[in-house]
Amino acid sequence: MEPAPGEIHAPPADFAALRRQDPELAGVLLAELDRQSTCLQLIAGENFTSPAVLAALGSPLANKYAEGYPGHRHHAGCELVDLAERLAVERACALFGAEHANVQPYSGSSAVLAAYAALLVPGDTVLATALPHGGHLTHGSRSNFSGRWFGFVGYGTDPDTGLIDYDQVRDLARAHRPKAIVCGSISHPRHPDYAAFREIADEVGAYLIADAAHTLGLVAGGAAPNPVPYADVVCATTHKTLRGPRGGLILCGEHLAGRVDRAVFPFSQGGPHMHSVAAKAAAFGEAAGPAFAAYAHQVVANARLLARTLAGEGLDVLTGGTDTHLIAADVSPLGLGGVRARGRCAAAGIVLDKYAPPYAARTDDSCAGIRLGTAAITTQGMRETEMPQVAALIGRALREERGVVADVNGLVRRFPPYPAVTTGA
Repeated sequence: MEPAPGEIHAPPADFAALRRQDPELAGVLLAELDRQSTCLQLIAGENFTSPAVLAALGSPLANKYAEGYPGHRHHAGCELVDLAERLAVERACALFGAEHANVQPYSGSSAVLAAYAALLVPGDTVLATALPHGGHLTHGSRSNFSGRWFGFVGYGTDPDTGLIDYDQVRDLARAHRPKAIVCGSISHPRHPDYAAFREIADEVGAYLIADAAHTLGLVAGGAAPNPVPYADVVCATTHKTLRGPRGGLILCGEHLAGRVDRAVFPFSQGGPHMHSVAAKAAAFGEAAGPAFAAYAHQVVANARLLARTLAGEGLDVLTGGTDTHLIAADVSPLGLGGVRARGRCAAAGIVLDKYAPPYAARTDDSCAGIRLGTAAITTQGMRETEMPQVAALIGRALREERGVVADVNGLVRRFPPYPAVTTGA
């Protein structure tokens, strides 16, 4: 029987055997399982993988060195891992309507690095979301390779609406004539207008790179627009909303396939993690089913309601809501900064991130907001019924009311991420 939207079952972990062989390490893993099972997991980029994904990650494919690509490996004995990678590539292309997929990147940042390496040379100008407006480190941070190798120009959001200012994007593109334009954000809760970005890129002769790390799972489930028809290259992670293993993915047209593949290997990576590649194949297979589509739409429905109810708790929600799994909110109306807000939530068993809204006044802890998402709690089975309760728990935690920890624990225990796990006690 197909599981209900978001429903997953126990991972294939033999904790009893691990406790006998390595009790010290087992204690760490079991403590983390307990943390995940008793706290509200609201980190926007985290999720719970399925047993199939975990099984692949713990499979004998972890033992295999496979530098190169299927049919062209540098090591012998790759016939079976070739099948796993081909399966992952075929499923990714079918899932997103892409002509080519590279499933080897170790992370989303590795995927972006490869995309830049495929299309750019050091010194090229790139137009991307400014870091204070939600850009990722790979969008031009001076602490990152991107800001050291390329000349980044940042575009921002409108101070009144919080939405991307496309007139500004066009003006900057015309003024700087970038080699590439990057669209995508780690904290902006609205979908990019891919058609508008494509039009601007074509006008100035730039490549369009979509960084869909946060939203590609929603795309897979039909709950977000697909960047593939518009972007020259799409970079993403395979965890977050896609609910696969931690890793990266690149999608592109066939005319860029060779450049992208060479940019991944041998330019920026060595041998792929074949157990992770197999786990990606498992995740792509799951994401192609109707249960995952229902899950993706539920993630968005939960986020929209949670955003509205958080506003009722006194938070200033960026853009007035969300189109995705992600919510960004200013907590300064409560007299707090983001670091203190995160700490108060953590003390109550609510796990989320601090966040610096682009136009908010600086606070005593340098940022004024929090960022959270609904992907993980939706995987656990929470629906609209639970979102007002989640918002109320966050509000109570921010106000440091008594009894929040017990109430958080009571809610989460009704929706265990891995209900059939046994610790071997």
